[in-house]
Amino acid sequence: MRDKISKLISVLKKDGIINTTKKLYRYMKSRYLSKLNLFAYLNIKINIKKFNKILDDVLNSNNYDRIIVWRSTFGWNVPLMQRPQHISKNFANQKCLVFYEVTTMTDKVSNIKKMYNNLYLVNFNNKAMKKLLLNKINTVNKPKYIQFYSTDCSVSLDELKDYINNGYKVIYEYIDDISPVLIGTKNLPKNLTDKYEYMLHNTEDVFVVVTADEIKKDVISKRGEEKLVYSCNGVDVNHFKEDIDKNYVFDKEFSELLNINKPIIGYYGAMATWFDYNLIKYLAEKRKDYNIVLIGIKYDDSLEKSNLNQYKNIHYLGCKDYSILQNYANKFTVCTIPFVINSITKATSPVKLFEYMALGKPIVTTAMHECKKYKSVMIAEDKEEFIDLIDKSVNMNKENSKEYFELLNKEAEENTWNKKAQQIIELIEKYEG
Repeated sequence: MRDKISKLISVLKKDGIINTTKKLYRYMKSRYLSKLNLFAYLNIKINIKKFNKILDDVLNSNNYDRIIVWRSTFGWNVPLMQRPQHISKNFANQKCLVFYEVTTMTDKVSNIKKMYNNLYLVNFNNKAMKKLLLNKINTVNKPKYIQFYSTDCSVSLDELKDYINNGYKVIYEYIDDISPVLIGTKNLPKNLTDKYEYMLHNTEDVFVVVTADEIKKDVISKRGEEKLVYSCNGVDVNHFKEDIDKNYVFDKEFSELLNINKPIIGYYGAMATWFDYNLIKYLAEKRKDYNIVLIGIKYDDSLEKSNLNQYKNIHYLGCKDYSILQNYANKFTVCTIPFVINSITKATSPVKLFEYMALGKPIVTTAMHECKKYKSVMIAEDKEEFIDLIDKSVNMNKENSKEYFELLNKEAEENTWNKKAQQIIELIEKYEG
């Protein structure tokens, strides 16, 4: 309860009373009221033959080698498609049967819905659907896995142990620094730390996936390298290359910026405490002939506190859906990741880094450990170098810098989501059968 109160206070500071009340209602409806949805429960009971047949047809097919149940309140139809959706989709493409938990805050799925071949969205808050599905899975003689994020607070350790007792192995996605800043609470929830300790000491039932070297070091110090795989974030190359709509109609503010015809220094992602607002202010002051465009969700109240709105050449455009994001980013002259360097960003593998590569845009970042691994990324160790590298990138063109743009394409192709999913599958395959 203390964790929930801390989270509520954080949201109040960020969104105010009215928006917080709306969010609280949607959360209560999604997390608790949906469990009391008698109609959805009765629909399963009344149409039990129908749902039995649906699940039997899915589970009795020979189109998969293993079953993976993704448990988390991340949802599917969120504005920015992130690692869970990409990994699940590419698992399904590689002979894994995936049941992905949705949330009624983002997904209108009352029971089960086919998303792609071998990938089904499931409402686990529908207790009748959950019980029926898990009972059916328990009868299947194939490897079974429960997969979840290290930062997830919804699934309890006891529930995870129940999965293990029913023959499941665990895929523990240790994807970020375990920090209350990321969770949005004053202190780390006990639910989260209990799972962390259990997962990092159970080498029998748990496979650990890490996305950064800093996280990998932590895992090795606690359990060695057994059942461990490094699988950083990646990119759907086609989405950021082929899905660009040349006739897309932008919103008024962005259209006006394009008409000004000044270089656009762009960023998309969370506006949060780890974003270096002072660095962006410095860039805006020193380079008034550049327009700086920021796109993304307000993760906390740091954007309001930053006073970026006082700068005429800094433009915050709000959040853009993943389905149209590539159209905006394609108009950036230079793509940036201006993060402060701390324990959170040292352990971060930015999804946007690989998406920038696929866009074929010059990339300038601060000195994050995971960014330093790639030759196509220009790393700034201080604010003066950041400006110098931005200037250098603005003046690049594909004729004079052909090798650089070929390198961007090469490193994007080396980091597809298909390859990231394959790395995980190759690990668990070693122990199957």
